[in-house]
Amino acid sequence: MNWLFLSILSLSLWLVNPQTPQPVVRAVLFYSPQCGHCHYVIEEILPPLMEKYGTQLEIIGIDVSQPQGGVYFQAAVQKFNLQSAGVPFLVIGDEYLIGSADIPERFPALIESYLAQGGVDYPDLPGLREEISASAAEQAPRPAPEQAAADSLPDESSSASSSETNFGLDRQDNSTVWDRVARDPLGNGLSILLLVVMLGVAFSAPIRFSRLEVEFSSTWQLWLIPFLSLVGFVVAGYLAYVETAQVTAVCGPVGDCNTVQQSEYARLFGILPIGVLGLLGYVAIVGTWLVGRLNRSLLSLYADLLMLGMTAFGLLFSIYLTFLEPFVIGATCAWCLTSAVLMTALFWLSLKPGRQAYSKLFM
Repeated sequence: MNWLFLSILSLSLWLVNPQTPQPVVRAVLFYSPQCGHCHYVIEEILPPLMEKYGTQLEIIGIDVSQPQGGVYFQAAVQKFNLQSAGVPFLVIGDEYLIGSADIPERFPALIESYLAQGGVDYPDLPGLREEISASAAEQAPRPAPEQAAADSLPDESSSASSSETNFGLDRQDNSTVWDRVARDPLGNGLSILLLVVMLGVAFSAPIRFSRLEVEFSSTWQLWLIPFLSLVGFVVAGYLAYVETAQVTAVCGPVGDCNTVQQSEYARLFGILPIGVLGLLGYVAIVGTWLVGRLNRSLLSLYADLLMLGMTAFGLLFSIYLTFLEPFVIGATCAWCLTSAVLMTALFWLSLKPGRQAYSKLFM
């Protein structure tokens, strides 16, 4: 049962001190080892709470990247009539909390509320409580009677934070590529289809660039560039808001954008949110487009070449991100796919003004 981890220290203390029953709050945290927001909740938010409430707070972690963990996660999502949800996803009583902003904001108050009501058991998900009981029987220590008093004392070598909240985050995801794709066949299939289209555009672009006639582009094609960039700015702005404010995204009927946005790949080098990078990119594209249209000097030609270079980089980076979704993360973000489509179209539209500028500068 390596997908399920119990709060061992809290359980052992309860076993050796059964004579003083206290209300207990029990909660379930669904997480993924690849989720940066999950690491934050497990490593920063839960340890102080476990230390504060001791045996009155029991939390189990269920790894959704494992098959059985995924089954329980889907059961929890259906229990609350949600179309989709991402991790970290915490269930306590009849409440659910999503994300590294919602959990620290609401969880402490919910603990107090349920303790005042006499405690609360683990959520009623098919087979979950039976699995917890079986796992507890396997993991619970059985001290000798003469050792019980000594074992009940705090031990510096067995800290609460490490025993209660590691949740197996040091484990690697052993699922295969096919397992990841199969987590969302529709959304991931759409990602793969778009990936094929983008690769086709990237490989055919040099041929089209060399064969384009040196003539002025149609006005409507030129004006499509700022229009599509504006749409991309809105999409990237929403993703930047989700990533920086750590809120749950509105995903729609296809894909699971929260899993993508809460993965370690949602930030470049673990620092810069991808949505913020997209915002900067779309602003830069519009800026070079304006210089190319409003200026009649050599600067306008270099601006058109720079716009082509930026959209080419955007296309290649979008190919990389789209590859990650089905084959590495195992989830697809509809917002991300929208941005990838827009960047592909911008690159295609930038080929002609870029070709014109190249001809005038170097031919």
